[in-house]
Amino acid sequence: MAEEQQQEKTEDPTEKRRREFREKGQVAQSREVNTAMLLTGLLVLWSFYAPVFWSDLQAFLAFFWRTCSELPVSVGSMRPMMVFIISGCAAIVWPLLLTGLVLGVLAGYLQVGVLFTAKPLQPDLSKLDPIKGLGRMISKRSAFEALKSFGKIILVGVLAYWTLIGRFDEFMGLAGVALPGVVSFMADVVFVILVKCCLLLAFIGLVDYIFSKWEMEKKMKMTKQEVKEENKETEGDPQLKQKVRAIQRDMARRRMMEDVPKADVIITNPTHYAVALSYRRQEMDAPEVLAKGSDHMARRIREIASEHNVPVVENPPVARSLYEVEIGARIPEHMFKAVAEILAYVYSLKNGEKK
Repeated sequence: MAEEQQQEKTEDPTEKRRREFREKGQVAQSREVNTAMLLTGLLVLWSFYAPVFWSDLQAFLAFFWRTCSELPVSVGSMRPMMVFIISGCAAIVWPLLLTGLVLGVLAGYLQVGVLFTAKPLQPDLSKLDPIKGLGRMISKRSAFEALKSFGKIILVGVLAYWTLIGRFDEFMGLAGVALPGVVSFMADVVFVILVKCCLLLAFIGLVDYIFSKWEMEKKMKMTKQEVKEENKETEGDPQLKQKVRAIQRDMARRRMMEDVPKADVIITNPTHYAVALSYRRQEMDAPEVLAKGSDHMARRIREIASEHNVPVVENPPVARSLYEVEIGARIPEHMFKAVAEILAYVYSLKNGEKK
């Protein structure tokens, strides 16, 4: 038992193990891919939707202020006011919210496909174990997540810094520019920074997804003993299967031996091979192999043939060729002539005995 526990997980996971992990919700998935797709999709949408957004927002605010000046301030007027504000904001931002929802679902589907499981939601008391919790906190994954988060902050800061430095002269020239021009410049700078962040997050997401796949594959690795146990569960105990096959072979041999007395002739090697043939002109197009055997089985076939007066003919070349034919199959066409000569000889012997 101790040896089994110390075995290293060196075997690739089987399909059954992969399926079990998937049913538990343990799949390779990167949140960075979700973030990259979400930010990129919203940025692309914003580049087209921004004029409509600002126009609708301006119209909503203008209508809101006009309406506020006409409504009496009371407890009863607050409820319709809140409904108006929420519905107005929803009408403006719903394309962004819907796009975010679709992209979130799409990012999950591209990584893990269709997966519905409630097992991750089931309570697990082992998660309350402080020792295991500490182990998770100092695991490779936790270290990677911390390093990744710290690295993202630094990289985004560097991107923003170099973008601003590259346009520093334009920034210094805003002193005499009207407010709309300043806002337009700042919006353009922010958009450029966001585009660079999207590219950065896409790269981080790719690296993180590859790391997640590697980590999950390592987690699903199996020991040699686990593979053996799974094979026993799925395919059955090898020793038991061997016994079953032995019983089946024994039964097949018995049935085969029961057919030997029905043969018209036994063709032998003379000692290594024995093949029993049967030929009924009215029912068969060609002779069939009823039984065959080598060494001990060949000797047993000859003994049964002797007990039931079945003719035995020694013809080593024909016996070796017929031994390759499956039991119950008809002899090949190139053997017709040789077998016909043997059958003719056997029939002539029988006719001679009858006379």
